[in-house]
Amino acid sequence: MAWRGALAEFLIRKLEHFTSLSNDDKHALDQASRQRTRRIRSRDDIVHEGDLPQGVNLILDGWACRYKTLEDGRRQIIAYLLPGDLCDQNVSVLREMDHSIGTVTAVTLAEIPTETMRQLTSGHARLSQALCWESLVAAAIQREWTVNIGQRTAFERLGHLLCELYVRLRAVGLTQGNTCELPLTQAEIADTIGLSVVHVNRTLQELRSVGLISLRGRELTIHRLEALQRAVQFNPNYLHLGREGRHLDSNEA
Repeated sequence: MAWRGALAEFLIRKLEHFTSLSNDDKHALDQASRQRTRRIRSRDDIVHEGDLPQGVNLILDGWACRYKTLEDGRRQIIAYLLPGDLCDQNVSVLREMDHSIGTVTAVTLAEIPTETMRQLTSGHARLSQALCWESLVAAAIQREWTVNIGQRTAFERLGHLLCELYVRLRAVGLTQGNTCELPLTQAEIADTIGLSVVHVNRTLQELRSVGLISLRGRELTIHRLEALQRAVQFNPNYLHLGREGRHLDSNEA
């Protein structure tokens, strides 16, 4: 059965990098994603810090981000949520949200009730395993971002972020050759990697000048991915792609 066009298509693609899913697993996940969907405009909040968590949000289309805001208005973006990403699948255990989730572009999301998530994980062993991997990868990305801000140079920070976003998009089929969408403003990049907007602009120019990337509107092209990875010490192992799901026939699962 082809799953292109399914609401949960990008999540299914991502999870199958971790383990092979049966058609029954995919059908259950897709049906769960159809219970309620909503569209949110760009630069708007999906959920605010302090809110009571209500189920699990799955990004179907568009980009979102997790962020924290200090009392004086300074903001730190702590994660990007791309198509196929779940916004904290275990968030229902919290009494209140400890961070906000906002959109970068217009976003379509599926709201999956907590009880539905419990049924998915209890009734589908492979799916439960894959969702566990998804949570572990989200934590691994967070660790890598800590290293990015704490140890890498400005050139390495920005190049590393671009490599990660490209590889994550490529994993779910959202790149065209060496090009992908990059709808981030320089201010958003600054809020992500802990630099000023001026410093981000200067670093982008440096990446362009050595022929590693080009930016045209909302499109990023990485001309020499391996060279960029070496230059910024990017090792994609923390994304844990290419596990058994890439080598097994899902119809045999």
